[in-house]
Amino acid sequence: MVRFDPRGCGRSAAPADRASCAFAAQAADVEALREHLDADRIDLLGHSAGALTAQRYAAGFPHRVRSLVLVTPVGRAAREPDPAELAALRAARAAEPWYPDAAEADALLAAGAGDPAALARRITPFFWGTWNERARAAAFDPAPAPAAPWMREAFYAGASTSTDGAGAGPEPVPVPVLVVAGERDGMIGTAPARLVAALHPDARLVVLPGVGHRPWVEDPVGFAALVGEFLDGA
Repeated sequence: MVRFDPRGCGRSAAPADRASCAFAAQAADVEALREHLDADRIDLLGHSAGALTAQRYAAGFPHRVRSLVLVTPVGRAAREPDPAELAALRAARAAEPWYPDAAEADALLAAGAGDPAALARRITPFFWGTWNERARAAAFDPAPAPAAPWMREAFYAGASTSTDGAGAGPEPVPVPVLVVAGERDGMIGTAPARLVAALHPDARLVVLPGVGHRPWVEDPVGFAALVGEFLDGA
């Protein structure tokens, strides 16, 4: 397995050209890495927003992709959460001790009041199936965080749910696709994963029970078995 830090994240520097951070533009970085590795075809995995880059690459270079694994994707070519589903997922956690503080922060974010960074930290428990020490350690690890505050806007530039050719809209890919969602994912929900699975003709959707936005952390054995089985079949 080869991992890379996208532009402006982790150990990769923030580039001078912010437009190069857009997810569609970063597909070129995936191709550059494939060429560097001298790999004829690759199995490509994208998580969360990274699933946008992975889908864009597979659409542009289908002859270079053997299979595609999309883990808790945010959508097909943009963020596509279902607000009603997210509200239900979060409300279902009301009996947990951290809920009152997270719910208050969630309401303040929706109202545009307070420090967004501090409030986002307070709602983090919603993103996990179980909020425990392991989740806290992974959630607040600063290593993979974007290096610049403008990264989010730059990454989603050109995002579109349109299929009329405008922007980087959804485009099906002709390779085997595994789409993994977390049953308790209060960050993005399962709706985007369902849209993604419906888009690609050879896709399989699996919703892992009891986990949130990072299923490999909360269910490492089940996640590894699922992905391994898919790759063997592909």
